[in-house]
Amino acid sequence: MTVEFAPLKNDLLLRAARGELVPRPPCWVMRQAGRYLPEYHELKGSRDFFACCRDPDIAAKLTLQPIQRFAGLIDAAIIFSDILVIPQAMGMQVEMVDKKGPSFPNPLKSPADPRYRDLLDQHVNVAAELDYVYDAVTLTRQRLDGSVPLIGFCGAPWTLMSYMVEGGGSKLFADVKTWVFKHPDESRKLLQKIAELCVEHLALQVKAGAQMVQVFDSWAGELSPSSFKIFSLPYLRYISENLPRRLNELKQQQVPMTVFAKGAWYALEDLCKSGYQVVSLDWLQDPADAFRIAKGRVTLQGNADPGVLYGSRAAITAMVEEMVRGFEGGKQHWIANLGHGITPGVDPENLRFYFQEIHRLAGS
Repeated sequence: MTVEFAPLKNDLLLRAARGELVPRPPCWVMRQAGRYLPEYHELKGSRDFFACCRDPDIAAKLTLQPIQRFAGLIDAAIIFSDILVIPQAMGMQVEMVDKKGPSFPNPLKSPADPRYRDLLDQHVNVAAELDYVYDAVTLTRQRLDGSVPLIGFCGAPWTLMSYMVEGGGSKLFADVKTWVFKHPDESRKLLQKIAELCVEHLALQVKAGAQMVQVFDSWAGELSPSSFKIFSLPYLRYISENLPRRLNELKQQQVPMTVFAKGAWYALEDLCKSGYQVVSLDWLQDPADAFRIAKGRVTLQGNADPGVLYGSRAAITAMVEEMVRGFEGGKQHWIANLGHGITPGVDPENLRFYFQEIHRLAGS
């Protein structure tokens, strides 16, 4: 059944993603629906994080909170979900531990683990396992009523494998480094399996109503430049090459694709040639340097240090001024964002000021 959606009133994000001239750069931030908002905690209450993800009504309401709070300043919604729903769909248990983050009670320790072969051989019915995500996307798109575009997303294969093997975040990444340097062939097979599921998950989000998608490679910076070319980049390219094909099969319109390889500043040239229309930057890259490297081939997204939002209004203004200069005014090939997700404890009014300064300094 085809769902009808309201016409889009603000297409600034999509136009910027396509490289068109725009009157000002579109604004949104990663994790904009999250713990820094008091209304997030009021709605979430005592619910488990993943329980919120699995409840389409709650997920839609959480997605809409920053749109409502920053009405007129923000140009995109991103669905409230998590990158780790794909390992969950593969049958792995994932918990969100308070003040620690995601945890896999039984991580995949080596290719000798019988579950490794099971993971490779199993058929994952993504549409059935993650139907709650697609229901949330459709419900959110309806409730947005055309106000701003809706972004869907997934984790990148390297980052998802890292979580599946490490059992959570890590300082040394010793387990996943053991995998890729001791068992490279087995690692590549697992990465390929995850990449195929990423394509399907993104395609089904588009079918459900997402108008743009982003691939988060949060742990890309843990790889050296040469290792990135082996264990991350090929699978990012697989997604960008095969998502358009899958959308054609599903009779869906093509959507802009964004890649965010956090910490992989050294790979910007390769990322500009990786098949994505938008390359998101972390705060370790100088905007002007990145803009020179990109040469208009892609739209760049980012890249303020999220920590500036703990600072003074003067510090926020200075950072926006640096970005506007670096991205040459921001009227083409720039989507204003942070260099990573907004962090807990930030005063939402500082984020409002950040958006206002982008409008003021990069507007018509």
